[in-house]
Amino acid sequence: MKDKNIEPLPARAWAWRAGMSIYRFSINTFFRTGGLRWLRRKYKEGIDERMGIFSGSGVPENGIWVHAVSVGEVQSASALIKKMKEDTSRPCILSTVTPTGRKMAQQLLEGQADKMIYSPWDTRRFITSALDTIRPAAYISMETELWPEILSQLRERRIPTFLANGRISEASFKKLRRQTSFWRGVLSCFTRVLVRFEEDREHFAALGVPPEKITVTGDCKVDTLLDRRRTASPETWGYLRRDVGDPLFVAGSTHPGEDDAVISAFRRVHQEHPGARLVIVPRHPERALMVVAAALPYPELQADLLSRLPNSGPQSKTWDIAVVDQIGVLFDLYAAADAAFVGGSLVQKGGQNPFEPALFGIPMTHGPCMTDFPDTERMDHMGAARCIHNDMELAQAWEEALTPEARKRANAACQAYFDTLGGAAARSWAIIREYVK
Repeated sequence: MKDKNIEPLPARAWAWRAGMSIYRFSINTFFRTGGLRWLRRKYKEGIDERMGIFSGSGVPENGIWVHAVSVGEVQSASALIKKMKEDTSRPCILSTVTPTGRKMAQQLLEGQADKMIYSPWDTRRFITSALDTIRPAAYISMETELWPEILSQLRERRIPTFLANGRISEASFKKLRRQTSFWRGVLSCFTRVLVRFEEDREHFAALGVPPEKITVTGDCKVDTLLDRRRTASPETWGYLRRDVGDPLFVAGSTHPGEDDAVISAFRRVHQEHPGARLVIVPRHPERALMVVAAALPYPELQADLLSRLPNSGPQSKTWDIAVVDQIGVLFDLYAAADAAFVGGSLVQKGGQNPFEPALFGIPMTHGPCMTDFPDTERMDHMGAARCIHNDMELAQAWEEALTPEARKRANAACQAYFDTLGGAAARSWAIIREYVK
């Protein structure tokens, strides 16, 4: 059992104290000048919990508190929590920020997380109230959640605190470097920093985390996806094909600025393969109608919301583009597709998850902006993914993806890539458990 004392990093103390004073003043000013009213309107669920009030909510004490802000982070946490529950009787408290994150947690972790809560807002009063009630034995923050107040109070209480599946994108790294002294102090609150890839290790080291505190464990999300692959249901979406043998393309997690390119690429493919269909899954479902509108300049393409399209009868043959207006279906859609495009990558959003389509061995494309997933470069090199820069290149990639040879190459490359991964959750938990009785 290791000593639970948490030593600060060699940061300049005055910079840390000054930074925390400014941070607390800014947060308090925000809440005093209408911020709380704005947050109450934005978040309809869990207001008491977001204010650190958990009385009567059945939150167990002395558990392991895992924080995962939304869908992607919950996917990363899922495998780690399952591994943790195999090895300890301590309860698990999972906090999220977004309702979509909560829904994903209910889908992936039913029966695993002993209590699901909404994370308290990062003010001293709310955090103190939450910690006084929950009294966690350890705290695990997933990926990029660096909230100074809760991390500071966890250190004050000498509670072992971990960053798991840690990552810092190139854009975030540049911002944090502007205030290195302050963020070095924030990062000093972590007992250990467990990161996905070597690029992430370099970023944290450059921000002042001692090398002995950083461990490259791999991506926990891969473990979750490998587990989910066994229960995928591609047959659910069999009706999306116009006829047996007709192509089905999926554009996943698209952002504004990408829909036009995806539709334009599909239009080119559709001219050669009139039986082809495209399913677009916007990163934010509330944009679905806007994506449908993006197809209006092409009268030869009939587009509508997936929820409004029939799944049987003569009318089920008439549409060409379906825009998904719900969450939780993209994974199975990738399983049903012939080829896919991963969004957030033709625009400066850092990319979305490239592992999901690759798991099913289908030809997968992405744009040049994949900074949030640096291992995509290795996927490209191995042939498990392909970088495109515009609609013409995307159309060409989709055309090629329809050949048996391309599908066979992609499948073999994807299998070879995932053979090099896996086990990140077990490696992460092996380190964390040394600090938790």
